[in-house]
Amino acid sequence: MNPSRRNLTRRAVLRSLTAAALGSLGSPRAGAGAAPFPSLAAAHANEVLVPAVDGAWWRVAGNPDLGPLTHAQQQPVDFGIWEAADGTWQLWSCIRFTRAPGKTRLFHRWQGDRLTDGDWRPMGIAMQADPRVGETAGGLQAPFVLEAGGTYHMFYGDWEHVCLALSVDGKAFTRRLDDNGKSGLFSNGAGANTRDPMVLRIGDTYHCYTTAHPGLKGAVYCRTSRDLRRWSEARVVAAGGAAGAGPVAAECPFVYRHKEAERYYLFRTQQYGRNARTSVYCSPDPLDFGVNDDRYLVGTLPLAAPEVIEHDDALYLAALTPGLDGVRLSRLRWTRRSPA
Repeated sequence: MNPSRRNLTRRAVLRSLTAAALGSLGSPRAGAGAAPFPSLAAAHANEVLVPAVDGAWWRVAGNPDLGPLTHAQQQPVDFGIWEAADGTWQLWSCIRFTRAPGKTRLFHRWQGDRLTDGDWRPMGIAMQADPRVGETAGGLQAPFVLEAGGTYHMFYGDWEHVCLALSVDGKAFTRRLDDNGKSGLFSNGAGANTRDPMVLRIGDTYHCYTTAHPGLKGAVYCRTSRDLRRWSEARVVAAGGAAGAGPVAAECPFVYRHKEAERYYLFRTQQYGRNARTSVYCSPDPLDFGVNDDRYLVGTLPLAAPEVIEHDDALYLAALTPGLDGVRLSRLRWTRRSPA
């Protein structure tokens, strides 16, 4: 990914996997000091690397107090984690089912001194949708932050578009507006609910993965850019297959590049909560994880919205809690197994 030290995959961005989930992928007992990038010399041609939780989970965020916007049924869902310019760790989550007007969603922020700390400090409501710049009231979704060229870029959904906000310190963000005063960068069209952006840099090209459901058919899309401003047309990179083709069959796409394996891993969520399910794909091509084709499918995990964080030569997982009442972290290691 982005070679910059504060690139969000180096510094952290991310969506999670439970120990039980990873056990379903055939995870062996975690060994002390296991390397995050195992040598591939001993790998057999008919085996693939799959992620496994290494040790216990720790909670970093809970269900926040939103003051007058608090609702008994609110839930922290899609989130992003990154390291700010001052070395603190930032977590923004979309809180849904609040008392906010419209679609009921807003962003809340937490801060931690170290990635491995538990119970980060709640810092209050960070952002709400602004209909004056074309956003749907209460429609904010899935923040993702990438540092590039000394600027932090936050990509987020407004229910119809992927939008962009910028920051110099990684804490206070300002929307980037176009010549018409609108925040949207691109969309798959009215009613498609374009959302859940994450950005991966490969060489000098940025790949923005999103989900949308035009015609109520969910899919993972990718657009590319050299400057994070002008984006190509959308291309379907994953859809259908065993994960299904319904409107929520391709939620929270997250792509991790395993450099030694020379493979790209797509995490694609179908369900949240106690019955959470995420399909994992492994492909040599970041623009092809299978369309009505499961050849790259390597496992199905009982988790929602997993994201991978790489920091100080170690790998971590971030994920929603099964009760949808917070966000948690764990260490990550890789193990080998036969393809699914």
